[in-house]
Amino acid sequence: MLKSMTGYGMGNTKDGSYEINTEIKSLNSKFADISVRIPSQWSSLELVIRKQLADALVRGKISVSVEVINSSDDVSTLFDEQLLKQYYKQFKKVADDLNNKDSDLFSLAMHAPNVIKVREDVIDTDISIAIKDSVSQAIGNCDEFRQQEGAELSDKLKMYIDTISTLLQKIDPYDEQRIKKVEEKLRAGLESNKNLVDVDNNRFEQELIYYIEKFDINEEKVRLTNHLTYFIEVLEKEQANGKKLGFISQEIGREINTIGSKANNADIQRIVVEMKEELEKIKEQALNVL
Repeated sequence: MLKSMTGYGMGNTKDGSYEINTEIKSLNSKFADISVRIPSQWSSLELVIRKQLADALVRGKISVSVEVINSSDDVSTLFDEQLLKQYYKQFKKVADDLNNKDSDLFSLAMHAPNVIKVREDVIDTDISIAIKDSVSQAIGNCDEFRQQEGAELSDKLKMYIDTISTLLQKIDPYDEQRIKKVEEKLRAGLESNKNLVDVDNNRFEQELIYYIEKFDINEEKVRLTNHLTYFIEVLEKEQANGKKLGFISQEIGREINTIGSKANNADIQRIVVEMKEELEKIKEQALNVL
């Protein structure tokens, strides 16, 4: 099943007076770029959470935020009066320098880092399991979101591939006319100069075949058809590989470019431009495939 790297999920668990809320967001990235925010009292769990995320979500730019709320009335805090005074003094000096008298400097100082802290020695409840469960819930919801996004992404990619396949079929009539026109042009040129040069018809036929082969695009059309088929096969596998889809799209682009360079026909060139437009859509969407 195709999965997108774009995802979102939340998890919520409770343990006694503690409530743990986890939020996960993920975007596309070549590797697993994980960012974890968790209260310092439980920072020892960060490595465990990182492993949970890497194992389940594989890759992407993943950010997780863990919030721990204690609803108990018995919450001891530490108040650093000296630090509060230092913050207030510095804020007031800046405010005076800027002639700003409207700022609530006391509130700013009270909310400055480390002025008020929860006493770690009173946290006697081990809620690590509840935190892990909350993260697991968020991961599950995020993965479900990725699957939903992946289904929509799969439909779009199939539509783009079908469009390229349809455009490829439109080349056939022009291809047949193109070869005939090249041959007629060469014969007309030779006919107009037959009085000036002696022509060896056998040698002319050989050169004509060689010249036409340089413009032949049948091999490119066959390879392009195979690449389009293989793209759909990979797309429908149980574990679709976004990187592999990217490699296949590069091969598709190579064959389209070769057809364009060999075409020597305005109608085929227009079709090639349309195919390139669809291919760019594929490349853009494939970047978000897990």
